[in-house]
Amino acid sequence: MPPFSNVFYEIAAVLSVATGAGALALWLRQPLPIAFIAVGFALGPAGMGWIGDSEQVEFFAELGVTLLLFVVGLKLDPHEIRAVGPVAIAVGIGQIVLTGSLSFWIGLGFGFSAVKAFYVAIALTFSSTIITVKLLSDKREIDALHGRIALGVLIVQDIAVVLVMIGLTALSGEDGSASFGLALLVVALKGLGFLGVLAAIARYLLPSLLHSVARSPELLALCGISAAIALAAEADALGFSKEVGAFLAGVAIASTPYRVPMSSRLVNLRDFLLLFFFLNLGLHIHLESLGAELLPALVFSGFVLLGKPLMVLVLMGLMKYRKYTSALTGLSLSQISEFSLILAALGVSLGHIDNETLGLLTLVALITMTLSTYLILYSHELYPRISHWLDLFERQIAHHEQHDRNSSDAAVADVDAIVFGLGRYGGSVVENLRSEGFTVLGVDFDPEVVTFWRSQGLWTLYGDADDPELAALMPLKEAKWVVSTVPNCNVGLALLHTLQHQRYRGQVVLTSHTRRDEEILLGAGADRVLLPFRDAAKEAARRIVADRSLEVRDSPVN
Repeated sequence: MPPFSNVFYEIAAVLSVATGAGALALWLRQPLPIAFIAVGFALGPAGMGWIGDSEQVEFFAELGVTLLLFVVGLKLDPHEIRAVGPVAIAVGIGQIVLTGSLSFWIGLGFGFSAVKAFYVAIALTFSSTIITVKLLSDKREIDALHGRIALGVLIVQDIAVVLVMIGLTALSGEDGSASFGLALLVVALKGLGFLGVLAAIARYLLPSLLHSVARSPELLALCGISAAIALAAEADALGFSKEVGAFLAGVAIASTPYRVPMSSRLVNLRDFLLLFFFLNLGLHIHLESLGAELLPALVFSGFVLLGKPLMVLVLMGLMKYRKYTSALTGLSLSQISEFSLILAALGVSLGHIDNETLGLLTLVALITMTLSTYLILYSHELYPRISHWLDLFERQIAHHEQHDRNSSDAAVADVDAIVFGLGRYGGSVVENLRSEGFTVLGVDFDPEVVTFWRSQGLWTLYGDADDPELAALMPLKEAKWVVSTVPNCNVGLALLHTLQHQRYRGQVVLTSHTRRDEEILLGAGADRVLLPFRDAAKEAARRIVADRSLEVRDSPVN
């Protein structure tokens, strides 16, 4: 029995232990989700038994997932979703077919029945929206091209798992084929109706409603939370997932001017509630049901961790994406989904599979979610080590990432400066350099930013500062300066390594937010390190005291 007399004491104890475990994980430089999963296991039925009934934890976990997808939707405009739609659909469907087919035959090789092999194969095709979106958001890569493609693939997978669950439920009836066709028609009509109503609300009601509540930041945040939970509940009632409803709620608000203040106020609440999602994963680890399926679980985990990224590489290579983008997208999808466990639980309830199969998939989920966390967090450090093995998947013909004819002239033109990062700070640097008469080549990982600057007449390339292959596209011999406005020490070190490998002889200027990173970058070979806040403060102080002839006013400022 749990040692606490009420839920409040139980939650207090869990949060205290999670805080300590999180601090230890940070000190050891380990991902926080892994620490929280370990806490859930240690405090759950398989450990000390502090948490008996996990209904409260599951409820908070559902709220966290809902807010996570809502915030992701807030950061996406509909036209951005359409931009990656074709590749997301192609890769999503292609990966589902390839993973499902190969997993099915592996299952038969282990002596599984056809039904058990089918369930395992379908479960392995889906990737975790929660893990992927959370980690890419933490790395600020959800808006990068590989982040957008990964998110699009996840949406395709979420739709597919809903259809599979509907089909399995329908086929368990007396007239399987008839009920499946009817169920498919019903879900299509429900989906179209839901999207139609949501589009009408987003166009005619939301702008005026949000404008009326925007005078109170607290009420604006509450309005966002209400919209996320209400649409998640409505989607769930219609037979879709709560995650799809919450995501669409965010997308509906994303086209309004209030998405930024709403998102900034909900991020901390989202992160707090997501703690319970990872705790809940740990709570459901049962060692007695995992041991019997250890060997198949290890084989299937290896297949997911290596095979799924490889399939994404092949599919995106056929669509002529660079191996860099393909590799980062594939690594982001190298785990199975929480929906995989929901699907397996449905199979148990329908009598199709037993609890051992559910235990097998639970173990695969734990292994792949844990290891893929490291693959995602350290993808940029991992990529240079494996890039030479991925040449087979490199595209040969230009595609969406390739600079157009306007920017291709940059490779032969006299370029004075190459600037990585064209956001607010980097864009200001570019504008000032151009106003001084220098020729600038801009580089950014956001296709929308690249498109904007091309419209302003700037030579641009799509790419990341830490992409080692990008150097082949840049006129390094002509450039006097290479400037990175990305305030990330690891990105700066990767860029320095690439430039040193290319024997670049010009000046290298990097950006940081801390003195410690400044010392590291200077020690690694940077000629200068910009500290935007410090430099801005110095300029502000200089302007304040510049005109010493100012006198005290005779009257107060009106």
